Amino acid sequence: MKYLLQVDFPYTGPWGQEMTRTMNELAQSIAKEPGLIWKIWTENESANEAGGIYLFQDKSSALAYLDMHAARLKSFGIPHVNGKIFAVNDDLSRIDNAPV
Repeated sequence: MKYLLQVDFPYTGPWGQEMTRTMNELAQSIAKEPGLIWKIWTENESANEAGGIYLFQDKSSALAYLDMHAARLKSFGIPHVNGKIFAVNDDLSRIDNAPV
């Protein structure tokens, strides 16, 4: 069974293309995480929030990544990280065109 990880945290920028340039190396690193299938990067400049939606092959990979990523973000000075893990219902998700 696949697992979805939802992460968000306070963030003051950079945004858009500047974020892409600044975070490119981090994105390359995340792409190599064990069990990761994909990540969607999220940003909400008006609310000063950023984060991501991740799909992992299994729950243990999602949990391990969340622990590591929360510690990494805290080392960047981000005091609070919200993280939730959900089991994915593949059959119903496929009906609604999810990339699972």
